[in-house]
Amino acid sequence: MMAFPISEATPVRFAPALPKSADVVVIGGGIIGVMTAWHLAERGARVVLCEKGRIAGEQSSRNWGWIRQQGRDFGELPIMMESLRIWRAIVPELGEDIGFRRTGVMYLAGSEAELAGFEAWRLEAQGYGVDSKMLGAGAVAGQISGASRRWPGALFTPSDARAEPWLAVPRMAEGAVRRGAVLIESCAVRALDTAAGRIAGVITEQGRIACDQVVLAGGAWSRLLAQAHGVHFPQLSVRATVMATEAMPEVFAGAAADPEIAFRRRADGGYTLAAGSGHDFYIGPDAFRSFIPYLPVLKRDFRSTQFQPMAPRHYPDGWMTPRKWQADRPSPFEAIRVLNPAPSDKLLARMQAAFEKTFPGIGPVIPRATWAGMIDTMPDIVPVIDRAAALPGLVIATGMCGHGFGIGPGIGRVVADLTLGRDPGHDLSRFRLSRFTDGSTLTPGPSL
Repeated sequence: MMAFPISEATPVRFAPALPKSADVVVIGGGIIGVMTAWHLAERGARVVLCEKGRIAGEQSSRNWGWIRQQGRDFGELPIMMESLRIWRAIVPELGEDIGFRRTGVMYLAGSEAELAGFEAWRLEAQGYGVDSKMLGAGAVAGQISGASRRWPGALFTPSDARAEPWLAVPRMAEGAVRRGAVLIESCAVRALDTAAGRIAGVITEQGRIACDQVVLAGGAWSRLLAQAHGVHFPQLSVRATVMATEAMPEVFAGAAADPEIAFRRRADGGYTLAAGSGHDFYIGPDAFRSFIPYLPVLKRDFRSTQFQPMAPRHYPDGWMTPRKWQADRPSPFEAIRVLNPAPSDKLLARMQAAFEKTFPGIGPVIPRATWAGMIDTMPDIVPVIDRAAALPGLVIATGMCGHGFGIGPGIGRVVADLTLGRDPGHDLSRFRLSRFTDGSTLTPGPSL
C-alpha cells in the first residue's frame, strides 16, 4: 500500500549526529533541497541538509505528481528539459515502484480562445525541441476514453511524465545520503550565523554548524527566515486541495486538466484529482506588504482564489507568528514541524462532482485519501534562484509556484553549481532576486 502524504506522524528516518562543520548547509528537505544536496555531494562537497520536520513532509509529497515540460515559463523550460533527462537517468536507482512513467500531459481546452493560447505556447516551445502538439476534438476523444463531453482540442506533450511524490522524494534523499550528504530530520535551522557581513554558519536547534555557504530551500518558510536577516522577497503561499481515489478503470494513462478538473493516473490504479482552477489564500501581514507586486496575477486569478481572513496559528504568514526571535530559543520553525493544512471541503466536493460528471461510466468516485499543501509562490509565477547580494554566502532557491516536483532534479543541479561557483549552464536572469527591487516590470509566467 502507498503511504500518502508524509506528515509529522511519519517516523524520523534521517537522524545522524549533527556535524560541527560543512562546506554547504541546505535548509529544507523538499525536492529542491534534497536534489541540491544530491548534486553537491556528487561534486565532492561536504553538505548537511537540515529539515525542521520530515523529508518531503510539505509540498514535495502533496503535489499532483506531474513531471511536465508543457506550459512552462520559457525561463524554466530548458531547466525542465534537463530535469526530465535526470529523472530518466536516476529511476533505475530510485526504483520502478515510484511510478515514473512517460505517459504524457494533456491540457484540454475549454474554449477556442484557450485553444489559441495553447497553440501560441506550442509555437514558441518548438524552438526548444519539445515534442508538444495540438490535438483536434477527434484525436482527444481517441486519447481520453469514456468522457461525457467533447473538448474542442488539446495541447499534448507525449514525453512528459508522472511519478508518486511521497515515494520518489524520500528515495532521492536516500540517494543523496549514498553520495555522502548528511540529512537530518527534526532539526530546524533557527538562524543564520554571520561574521563580517557574510555567512559563517547556521544555528540549529541541535547546535551550530560552521559553513560559508547556505542554500535556503525552505518552501513556504523561506521568506520568514530570510527577512529576519534583512533579505526580502515577496513570497506568499496558497493552499491547494487534493484527493486520491480508490482504483478505477483507466480513462487516460497520463495527466490531464481542463478548467474544471485535473487528474493523474497513479501507479496503484487510482487517480489523483485537483480542481482545474481553485485554491485558498490566507491573508496575513506579508500579504498586505506584498499587495502591489501581486496585483497583476491577482487580477488574472481573482475568480479562482478563495480568500481566508487569517492563517491558522503558527503558519508562516500568521498574524501572531514572530518575525524576530532569539537563536538560543525555540523558533517559529519548531512550532509547526510539518505544514499540514486541512483540505477544502468545498473544493473536494467540486472535484469529485466534476470527475463523476466528466466520466459517468466508470462508477462513483470513492476517496482513498484527501489532503492539502501550502504552495510557495511569487508575483510573476517563477522562482527565485540567486545569490543574496545583501548577505554573501547565501543562495536562495524558493518560490517554485507549484512547479517544483517535476523540475526539482534540474533545479538541484543548477543550485549546486551556482553554490560552488560553477557555471549553472542556463540563463538564470528570469529568476534573479533583484527583479523585485530594480524597477523591472514583473511579467507573470503562463497560466498553463
